[in-house]
Amino acid sequence: MRKKIYQFAKQIVVVFYYVMCHLCPVRKNRIVFDSSLGKSYAGNPKHIYECLMVNGYDLIWDCIWFYEKEKYNIPGMSRQVRYGRLRYLYYMASAKVWVFDSRQPEFLVRRKGTYYIQTWHGTPLKKLALDMEDVFMVGEKDIDTYKEHFTKNVHTWDYLISQNQFSSSTFRRAFDFQKDMLEIGYPRNDILFRENTEEGVRLYRRKLGLPKDKKIILYAPTWRDDEFSEDDKYEFRPQISFEKLQEELGDEYIMIVKYHYLIMDAVDWSPYEGFIYHFDQSRDIAELFLVADILVTDYSSVMFDYSILKRPMFFFAYDFYKYKNELRGFYFSYSKEMPGPISTTTEELIEDIRNYRAEEYEERYKSFMEKYNTLDDGMASERVLDLLRELIPHKQVNVYYE
Repeated sequence: MRKKIYQFAKQIVVVFYYVMCHLCPVRKNRIVFDSSLGKSYAGNPKHIYECLMVNGYDLIWDCIWFYEKEKYNIPGMSRQVRYGRLRYLYYMASAKVWVFDSRQPEFLVRRKGTYYIQTWHGTPLKKLALDMEDVFMVGEKDIDTYKEHFTKNVHTWDYLISQNQFSSSTFRRAFDFQKDMLEIGYPRNDILFRENTEEGVRLYRRKLGLPKDKKIILYAPTWRDDEFSEDDKYEFRPQISFEKLQEELGDEYIMIVKYHYLIMDAVDWSPYEGFIYHFDQSRDIAELFLVADILVTDYSSVMFDYSILKRPMFFFAYDFYKYKNELRGFYFSYSKEMPGPISTTTEELIEDIRNYRAEEYEERYKSFMEKYNTLDDGMASERVLDLLRELIPHKQVNVYYE
């Protein structure tokens, strides 16, 4: 019964959207943004918006941000609309430009006269879409249907932002993307060039409420396709021992934990008060990069962004063979390219952190950056703004308030 009600409601939403597309004209100065399907004010869309705001375009363009549950503290003259509601469908139907970092629901077909800038959210390490051999994700039944739906969605994108040439060639093949590739670096990384100073780091430490007298470990793992609950929500099942980390490293370090935006379950961090500082999916991870002295990750694309700072990285790959052979697989040799120590147990990780010598990974780190970071230069947001100036009339001054 519940499934039938859901399907009926979905049909109403689809009909409403198509009616809006036929009845509502495209507003020539309207841009809609969201990050992680409304779950955060972060990532590439955030930094594109703030670039146009600094340049005064929020005063002449009608900027709409979608949010999932609660409104965000967004600077400038943007307006916020709740994701998935009828007003959301209206603004989707009437926008001149869409700026998103994740795939949207399949029925939201971009109408004629609207441009779709897909910023995406990371350089691919693990295999994607058409390159995958099987699928274990929530709601997906078989790999062929998943690939069909994925490419159908991709074919609505007009522009796709790429961080490097490796990403561009991978996206072309794995997404079957055939339109304009913006090989410009990631806007979200501009802050890593602009704010990576002693004063900048100090300001962000204060903003995040972090102690001044401890070094910071950022733990940012990816999600696992097959780790979800009975109600189809991805879960955080860490195989790392926070107790051992606190016991062995707590005198010198604190730890920030930032997991993937798809992880929805609540974790009780109270046993680690004073050692672990948790930030949910709404926090922009670029700010956490700036304050972190070292990064601990696994197969997450955060490694490509964090390496811009040239700080130590550690790779906790406790399920390497399962991830490589059963879940996703990798685009390159993990063991040969990672620019830092690889561990499979908490004890190994602790020893790697204690005994780290940068010179041992200098050449590998250099090669890693030459392959993945040559386009990031702090100006990616400005390049997207140049594109927006081409797509949206400069002299349009009408901003639509409610």
